[in-house]
Amino acid sequence: MGNKVKVGIIGTGNISGIYLQNGGRFGSMEIVACADLDVARAKAKAEEHGIRGLSVEELLADPDIQMVINLTIPQAHATVCLQALQAGKHVYVEKPFAVKREEAREVVELARQKGLLVGSAPDTFLGGGIQTCIKLIEDGWIGTPIGATAFMVGGGHESWHPDPAFYYKTGGGPMFDMGPYYLTALVALLGPIAAVSGAARISYPERTITSKPKNGQKIEVEVPTHVAGIMEFAAGPIGTILTSFDAPGGAQLPFIEIYGSGGTLQVPDPNSFGGPIRIRRAGSGDWSELPLTHGYANNARGLGAADMAQAILTGRPHRANGELAYHVLEAMHGFHDAAEQGVRYRMHSTCEKPAPLPLGLREGELDA
Repeated sequence: MGNKVKVGIIGTGNISGIYLQNGGRFGSMEIVACADLDVARAKAKAEEHGIRGLSVEELLADPDIQMVINLTIPQAHATVCLQALQAGKHVYVEKPFAVKREEAREVVELARQKGLLVGSAPDTFLGGGIQTCIKLIEDGWIGTPIGATAFMVGGGHESWHPDPAFYYKTGGGPMFDMGPYYLTALVALLGPIAAVSGAARISYPERTITSKPKNGQKIEVEVPTHVAGIMEFAAGPIGTILTSFDAPGGAQLPFIEIYGSGGTLQVPDPNSFGGPIRIRRAGSGDWSELPLTHGYANNARGLGAADMAQAILTGRPHRANGELAYHVLEAMHGFHDAAEQGVRYRMHSTCEKPAPLPLGLREGELDA
């Protein structure tokens, strides 16, 4: 397979910790450096993990770094991706792929022009939980898929996040914050989406932060915080999705359910890598919990980046790719557009259903 792909991380905020922790877990990549606009923060993070701390310019100029993991804030995702591609580096970015469809398309096109790979979180659909569900559907355990539901219902982040304002600005809201997990999982399970429609509202135009250190500060809300949508999948199933930051009392709803002609499948939390998985076959009165058929059931954040590194080494397609990420981004915008304009939004993009991971992989492996 050759040497590991040498990787540099740009953005050393909270999420960088798990990427750095898992960086040595996979046989396809080695994280060798990190960078941040705050170089002192990058150097401190680098010292924790025994790698080099650099400025962004130094990292992009380093000829040994073949791939960048972009962990900047959403508003900077596209800009940093374009900079990395212009520097001749493959790039994998945290979700959402970008804030605007136009800038996301620019990233995909530039990567294609330069012969580079681009990928995006979430990669939780590669975990043992959803990979097991994909196998169950493909093996016919619930018959022909007919429909799906997805629910992410709770209160806002102002009660616990140390700096929650960006969740209520452009590029935020429950659909853009949590929607990527649910929609990516649904596309992995059922294939691409042909059209969406929906309704959305801002229930509370102003939010008060109750977490520290900004307790008492006000947030002016710019994006819908309660979004209900309908998805028409190209293969035929019809799904519904509800994402909300407006229900402080929470809900008792499944994360995702898939309905088929022969049964119903309860899919585990798409923001996690493991289970549990429950199924009720047609004619049965009871739910059964099923064991996982695949590994990577613990927090394997970075699995998608490692899969892309494997693709760089071997030339095979990677799963958490730019076309999938763009398709999910367009669907999220589509829900907002449909709600604002009172229309059924026909998707302009499509993507391949990601190939499932092989059975029997050992820790650190991505190919059989």
